[in-house]
Amino acid sequence: MRSGDFVGAIDQGTTSTRFVVFDRAGAMVASEQLEHRQMFPRPGWVEHDPDEIWDTTCRAAEGALQKGGLAAADLVAVGITNQRETTVVWNRQTGRPVANAVVWQDTRTADLCAELAGDRGPDRLRATTGLPISTYFTGPKIRWLLDHHDLTDRAEAGELAAGTVDSWLAWNLAQSDLHITDVTNASRTLLMDLRHLTWDEGSCDLLGVPPAMLPEIRSSSEVYAEVGVGPLQGVPLAGILGDQQAALFGQACFSAGETKSTYGTGNFMLMNTGPEALPSAAGLLTTVAFKLGSEAPCYALEGSIAVTGSLVQWLRDSLGLLRESNDVEALASSVEDCGDVYFVPAFSGLFAPRWRPDARGAIVGLTRHSTAGHIGRAALEATAFQTREVLDAMVSDSGVTLSELKVDGGMVGNELLMQFQADILGIDVVRPVVTETTVLGAAYAAGLAVGFWGGRDELAANWREDRRWVPGVDEATRAERYRRWGEAVERSLGWVT
Repeated sequence: MRSGDFVGAIDQGTTSTRFVVFDRAGAMVASEQLEHRQMFPRPGWVEHDPDEIWDTTCRAAEGALQKGGLAAADLVAVGITNQRETTVVWNRQTGRPVANAVVWQDTRTADLCAELAGDRGPDRLRATTGLPISTYFTGPKIRWLLDHHDLTDRAEAGELAAGTVDSWLAWNLAQSDLHITDVTNASRTLLMDLRHLTWDEGSCDLLGVPPAMLPEIRSSSEVYAEVGVGPLQGVPLAGILGDQQAALFGQACFSAGETKSTYGTGNFMLMNTGPEALPSAAGLLTTVAFKLGSEAPCYALEGSIAVTGSLVQWLRDSLGLLRESNDVEALASSVEDCGDVYFVPAFSGLFAPRWRPDARGAIVGLTRHSTAGHIGRAALEATAFQTREVLDAMVSDSGVTLSELKVDGGMVGNELLMQFQADILGIDVVRPVVTETTVLGAAYAAGLAVGFWGGRDELAANWREDRRWVPGVDEATRAERYRRWGEAVERSLGWVT
């Protein structure tokens, strides 16, 4: 094993890129975070600059090492966790992107997805891929880029590479023809056979994506290459996990039935289902949770919510109700309750468990009594209500009744939200000491690959509880609030025709 006392991890998220260094106890030693631009060229379109993502990755790594007084030689390995589904296409020879990245939230492929679904409906690939045909996933985004930039012939000739952000970063980090992705990211493309962990010929044909441009599918924890450039030069790249699977891994949810919910730009709840790829009848996704080296894969059920933390950013940036995102708790606490105001943040339609691309955002119940505080509180409560919908679907699919929900991500410092989440779920909500479990999961995957940690038992021993919220309302109150939320959602549906 390479000498060194720390593991580093890149967390390339929707709004920012971070680099974090962890010690053997899973504690954060140093961190640097840099935002990158969000581009909205048309309604429903969301783009990122791949070159800017690569630049912020290098600068974040350099900044974190400087803050910690560390050098690359102090790291035994580095891992990647990334915003999933966001799609990059680049020229293999020049390494240059052919267009901006199309972000997971982007809805430009709505007409294409309807065409692909055809008479057989959006679930025609679900038995193979675990996913419905949706604007959310990578495959339709690749097809759109090929069609609208006239790139199909070049893609079929092998001149172009396509992948999610992990592939883009691995390509640049290795400074060689390393075109890879891991099973968790591949499981979000609509192109991978979920049980064989290979690109599915029928899915590629249907979506019009040439397999020649797709990356090699690898496990989530193995040594892929040495970093060949920049502040991490010489460090083994040894772990890749999509961000939500990384959070599951960082929360030490290693056994079937263990569940976590990450509160970030969107919300994502995953339940470990063990070696079984459990089909969903309740609107959830079947996905790969992780695969460690040559071990058999572990699967998960997932409920994806498009807009939670980004709703707070919208209150800040578009409405000017907040100076800083963290001010939302004080704003929401300025009123005793929501005043019967409900906020349905269907900016990109509704994801799990409803899958309604025709929905759009709605604030209902406004009166002259309503204030900015009521809107702020309704925005926070929307996160909790959507999470309740997903949890109900997960219990229905799995038959597992939860007594507690592990939570992580940027919003779990909001005490008001966490208490309301426990109230509306009717179970305990538990926050760990290290709440940034996404980047921790990527570090764990990389460290396991090089023997820095001995196994999952050692990782589980690192997990420690920080705070627990217990439900504080009766069942009648909980049911009435949830019923009113459902009425608000019904008013958001069918807006896009």
